[in-house]
Amino acid sequence: MDNHTSNFIKDIMIKDLESGKHEGIVTRFPPEPNGYLHIGHAKSILINFGLASEFNGKTNLRFDDTNPLKEDIEYVNSIKEDVKWLGYAWENLFFASDYFERMFNRAILLIKKDLAYVDDLSADEIRAYRGTLTEPGKNSPYRGRSIEENLELFEKMRNGAYANGEKVLRAKIDMSSANINLRDPVIYRISHTSHHNTGDKWCIYPMYAFAHPLEDAIEGVTHSICTIEFEDQRPLYNWVVEQCEMESTPQQIEFGRLNVTNTVMSKRKLKQLVEEGLVDGWDDPRMPTLSGMRRKGYTPESIRAFVGATGVSKGSGAVDEQMLEYFVREDLKLKTPRTMAVVNPLKVVITNYPEGQIELLDAEINSENPEMGMRKIPFSREIYIEQDDFMEEAPKKYFRLFPGNEVRLKNAYFIKCEDFIKDADGKVVELRCTYDQETKSGTGFTGRKVKGTIHWVEAAHAVPAEFNLYEPLILDKTEETSSEETSFLDNVNPNSLQVFQGFVEPNMKESRPQDKFQFFRHGYFNVDSKLTTVDKLVFNRIVSLKSSFKI
Repeated sequence: MDNHTSNFIKDIMIKDLESGKHEGIVTRFPPEPNGYLHIGHAKSILINFGLASEFNGKTNLRFDDTNPLKEDIEYVNSIKEDVKWLGYAWENLFFASDYFERMFNRAILLIKKDLAYVDDLSADEIRAYRGTLTEPGKNSPYRGRSIEENLELFEKMRNGAYANGEKVLRAKIDMSSANINLRDPVIYRISHTSHHNTGDKWCIYPMYAFAHPLEDAIEGVTHSICTIEFEDQRPLYNWVVEQCEMESTPQQIEFGRLNVTNTVMSKRKLKQLVEEGLVDGWDDPRMPTLSGMRRKGYTPESIRAFVGATGVSKGSGAVDEQMLEYFVREDLKLKTPRTMAVVNPLKVVITNYPEGQIELLDAEINSENPEMGMRKIPFSREIYIEQDDFMEEAPKKYFRLFPGNEVRLKNAYFIKCEDFIKDADGKVVELRCTYDQETKSGTGFTGRKVKGTIHWVEAAHAVPAEFNLYEPLILDKTEETSSEETSFLDNVNPNSLQVFQGFVEPNMKESRPQDKFQFFRHGYFNVDSKLTTVDKLVFNRIVSLKSSFKI
């Protein structure tokens, strides 16, 4: 986070250090490895790593891997890569599963204190006994089991004596509490599932609400920063730390989630998009995952700037996706070479240009950053322009090519459309134009003026390329505002990806994955890291050139 910006979490840390409550700051970023990280996680990463760094503290990367049914080493590796890509280094790498034995022993302690019991009720029965927001719950008939019986049954649970769902261990707190989270929550369940880290050593696993506070306390975390939906669980968090008699007492602090318009921010829903083949994997450039944004061409600098600008508060309003794109443009505009690409080509023959002649024209690499120098562009009798830069019958205020009209070719000459050729279907497939040798760019020509400037690529040396143009994957609504009756899949945009075959300048032939460019009029593009090969260049549009969004 911005070192000069104050927020309520930072103020708490300052107060705790000044009062002597803590000698130093320890935070953690604790994702569950059940999916890829998305833009919402970036906020948690920046807050935890950023604030700890401000106070010369430490941040651990900890995987909350307490549910082996949904977790995988693939997700562990992707999360580590994403954190590094954003520019952060963790102090320690931990797994919740490293603490399973200690968590089990703390559960034993609760049983011995008559604060936990083994329950035989089914999940549906537990839910029914729990009550509602307006009605208290009722005690399980198994709540009165003796300490000795509970110890025996819990040990049998560990040893695999029971089937999945046959028994659970519940905390014994208060079934009439106004906070439903305190109505004897389940803290252990049976799951005969192999774990990516512990193999088949365990068949019982702690629930997140029990495990998480213990993990924080074991690691000496001072400030356990999480999103606002965990606020109601804070009393349970504190109860676990206190009743399990942990030496360290972390403080849970909640902040508002980062939501972005036209974006799904649920790993469950993102996984559904992947599994149903609606996207090309977790790293599809249309996905809000960090790996998808990296493949699309977003930079870590732009994401950090965007998240920092959203601030830290308790509120969770949706941020306009154009705000994120604004920061991407701001980061790229002085970094990227500017060049020309024809996405949907139309051939042009300049009939009065000498056959066989090729000249090299001068052009700036980046007109806003002269230090990047100059480049050479070949020019000849045959070039490609965009299909939509020509109209057979042009309306008013159309200043590009049409029969009898003259335009400037970017960095080259004026050309005038004299004629065109159509194929058997009536589609225009070639233009016949003439050029004016006196109008060469950079020569100081001050004669007649033209209102249109179009880009082009010289045909003989053009490099074939594929272009992926994107629109939002999800239309109109955030997942939070979609109605319960309507599946979020109903809002998937069928036109979120359009693929074109065109050409780029020859100086881009050696482009490598993740190289970024600004294409004249089209926007900023990134060389795709998954589809590009030695023989095929694939470009993803990162963002368009302009937006009406104002920061």
